[in-house]
Amino acid sequence: MIDLTINKEGLQHNIEKARENNIIIPTIKQMQHPELVPDKIKEKLSHTGLWDVDPVNLFRITWKNEPKETGGLFQDVPNYIELPSALTGVKARIFAMVGKWFPTGCHKVGASFGCLAPRLVTGQFDATRHKAVWPSTGNYCRGGAFNSKLLSCDSIAILPAEMSRERFEWLSQIAGEVIATPGCESNVKEIFDKTWELRQRPEVMIFNQFEEMGNPLWHYNVTGYALADAYEALKGEGDRFAGACFTSGSAGTMSAGDYLKEQYPGLKLGVGEALQCPTILDNGFGGHRIEGIGDKHIPWIHNVKNTDMAIAIDDEDSQRLLRLFNTEAGKAYLVNTLGLDKDFVEKLSWLGISGIANILCCIKMAKYYELTEHDVIGTVLTDSAVMYQSRVNELNEMYGAYTEQAAELDHNLHMLGLKTDNLMELRYTDRKRIHNLKYYTWVEQQGRDVEELNALWYDTEHTWDAVHKQAEQLDELIEAFNEEVGIL
Repeated sequence: MIDLTINKEGLQHNIEKARENNIIIPTIKQMQHPELVPDKIKEKLSHTGLWDVDPVNLFRITWKNEPKETGGLFQDVPNYIELPSALTGVKARIFAMVGKWFPTGCHKVGASFGCLAPRLVTGQFDATRHKAVWPSTGNYCRGGAFNSKLLSCDSIAILPAEMSRERFEWLSQIAGEVIATPGCESNVKEIFDKTWELRQRPEVMIFNQFEEMGNPLWHYNVTGYALADAYEALKGEGDRFAGACFTSGSAGTMSAGDYLKEQYPGLKLGVGEALQCPTILDNGFGGHRIEGIGDKHIPWIHNVKNTDMAIAIDDEDSQRLLRLFNTEAGKAYLVNTLGLDKDFVEKLSWLGISGIANILCCIKMAKYYELTEHDVIGTVLTDSAVMYQSRVNELNEMYGAYTEQAAELDHNLHMLGLKTDNLMELRYTDRKRIHNLKYYTWVEQQGRDVEELNALWYDTEHTWDAVHKQAEQLDELIEAFNEEVGIL
């Protein structure tokens, strides 16, 4: 459960600061149904850029933004892209909701909101004296720093030193402080160690995406809801929602799968990870290049008992396809040889590295279960290629100029050629083994107790289900907060 105890002094400070800075906070219900956003807010959004550091952009924390760089409002159906069989090589219909049209170009701005909002509207986080610390493997600290800026809060962003150059350049303009920890995407322990060091500073408050229940609360109620909306909009006669796949990262998005499994009984839920660091699949370790996920532990907020399949993706596949989708020669192959629509091919830049890995997970699931053209698999594109142009340039320098022949080879080897290796359908005992790995990170290292750990496995009603239902309580607190601020 998320602690929603009120701290009156901190709450009053936050209300006064919100009033001074013209801040109104959106509800979870408005993120599900942005048509409920007040007209006063919509009018301001109509002349505000998507990435502008303006508090009104809090209301763009939804999957249903119009796909515009500036002035966009909302639409009935979430932004999504459906990948044709000519590209994926499988009969199953695969669609992915698009993170590019969130502020910061990434849906992690939503997950970080889910972590900050409960403490802000209860006053537990006091914006006049606390600094919000965002430990991350890249995108979450970007979302957290952005939300902090919109809410006039000080922030500290933590991410591995080997993340893409674009991330650090952007953060230097937004976060109050940026800390680069040793290693790459999978060096999460080093990030956690830094947070323990920062805890010694009385003004900091840690928002650890890997354990904050506000993360799954947001994804269950917003991402899961939106995926269902997208499916209902695209489904044809006789179709069924057969599966959903998400690379783990903090595992927050996996809770969207919890929602889908409730709405579509029989849906299979898959979790992806890097083959170079197969912690879920093999209790393994190692470095990898799928930016957007983090490994070597099982996140506290991963409801492992509800996960049907573990899928490992080779990071070379995601790198090669990033190049295919973001070079002129690659696009020419997709249009001239595969016969794909030019407008669709341009939209493949909406796939960041982890988004590509998500699609590859869906393909492997489709092959394993022998899914047909009436089976639909859903996923999300966490971010887009905007944050990875330096990676494309590095690949060009590494392998030389790209050609249509190289593009054809990459497509055949790294997408059409995928097999059902490095994949496991999880039995009850497999899930329990994976869940048990939480002990070593969260009990031994991070101060959780065994009773809490066991409750996550044995007491779904008072853990996962209870957190998902707290969205209503949170909305009531947000509405009360906005009423006190009094600027609407």
